Amino acid sequence: MEITVRLADPPAEGRLDWPGGSFRCVLGRGGIRSAKREGDGATPVGRFALRRVLWRADRLERPETGLPVSPIASDDGWCDDPADPAYNHPVKRPYAASHEELWRDDHVYDVIVVMGHNDDPVVPGLGSAVFMHVARPDGAPTAGCVALPLQDLLRLLKDCAPGTALTVLDPAA
Repeated sequence: MEITVRLADPPAEGRLDWPGGSFRCVLGRGGIRSAKREGDGATPVGRFALRRVLWRADRLERPETGLPVSPIASDDGWCDDPADPAYNHPVKRPYAASHEELWRDDHVYDVIVVMGHNDDPVVPGLGSAVFMHVARPDGAPTAGCVALPLQDLLRLLKDCAPGTALTVLDPAA
């Protein structure tokens, strides 16, 4: 299945379309960029396989999806330090290098879809932790991810299976 994301209203509102429907989504505060760099706040242009789903089992039922699903643990993190050998990989906290905490007090990471951005191979500095996740209630831009309201994300995941990919279109094209 193919999912397409396009910019709807600069800099951070987008539209996500797939054969099962269409939803408003939130994009990175840096807009959409073809030359993604660590820390630029941009959502990268490209086609990204959906690798797996992580979720907070203490808050939600297991998401219905054909993708592999794993619960998030309180010590889970994701390395975002380009100088670290674990860059753009999951890590266990505490971790010495800079990293995202996946177990958060807010609900943004209650469901995380790991996208195949900069992972085959990983190139230091080209961006890490680019996920699809739950949007903030106020619709605030992300740090480069694609975010949807929880119910929309759960609905989309029902149609996802191995081989599903998300394509972020270049607004300049």
